[in-house]
Amino acid sequence: MKKILLLALLLVVMSCKDKKNETTEKFFYDSSGNINHVSVVIDNDLWDGSVGESIRNLLTQTIYGLPQDEPMFTLSQIPPSVFSGFVTRNRTILKVEMNKAPEITIKENVYAKPQKVIVLSGKTKQDIIDLVTENGDKIVETFKAMEIAERQRQIAKSPHKITQIKEKLGLTIQFPSIYEIAKETDNFFWLRKDITTGHSHLMIYELPYNAIKRNDSTVTQIIKIRDSIGQAYFKGRLDGTVKADGTTISSYMVTEDAYTPFHGETIIDNKPAFETKGIWELTNDFMGGPFVNYTIEDKVNKRWVGVEGFIFAPSVEKRNYMLELEAIIKSVKIE
Repeated sequence: MKKILLLALLLVVMSCKDKKNETTEKFFYDSSGNINHVSVVIDNDLWDGSVGESIRNLLTQTIYGLPQDEPMFTLSQIPPSVFSGFVTRNRTILKVEMNKAPEITIKENVYAKPQKVIVLSGKTKQDIIDLVTENGDKIVETFKAMEIAERQRQIAKSPHKITQIKEKLGLTIQFPSIYEIAKETDNFFWLRKDITTGHSHLMIYELPYNAIKRNDSTVTQIIKIRDSIGQAYFKGRLDGTVKADGTTISSYMVTEDAYTPFHGETIIDNKPAFETKGIWELTNDFMGGPFVNYTIEDKVNKRWVGVEGFIFAPSVEKRNYMLELEAIIKSVKIE
């Protein structure tokens, strides 16, 4: 009888222990941190030397496509001795660990959720520098994807209720309810919202499949299309104004010639897409700003889907505004 009671007690204790472990494994603090902010956990002497320089050169490189120089990420250095408690909950963390075999490890939800922790291990300073150099693109893309996912998560808290986009264009796209329709046709939507010192814009449209051809002039084709859309829909403040000599001012949005657009290929909604970034301006006016355009090949429906975001925000940093637009665009789902 004593053996039976002892066995039963043991089973109860083990069960409680399992439940406790299960609860511990499932519990995570909510991650925190500003958008595009990375915590770098590294000793002070390494941060002040060549290792820290290699990390700064990678993560604070200038973002292409903005009118003023802005770093890709804002960094906060934290010595390992004080890396505990609340500071461990930042959403994106880069850790440097010495006296270990050279290795890069990407971990999820180590101290909080959602979270990405990239650990660079090495026996020497050069090991760490080599890891940064060889894995730079991977490091940047991991953190950037995390920030886009976080912005999409925030957007989902206050989604728009505009049904016409799906009805007319056969696609869904997630953006905050604060955006309002500025212009709508059967195959074109222009949405905008006011921001601190200007406004943020989003346009969604479709093109015939033969409108763009894959060749050496693809980027030129895309620029001509966006300029024609700008001329049709995005007029300047002075457009139509008659000057003293009797001539009428024509003012509309075009791509700035002096700034060569970035052009590349990517994947949106599992479909091939062209990515174009550059600067827009108004003819005969002084307004301008950055834009990001994704032209998606929709083979099933024999068309191209264009989604572009651009902002006018003089005298303020534009990095985070553009990240929001990129997060919105990358939420597109084509039926």
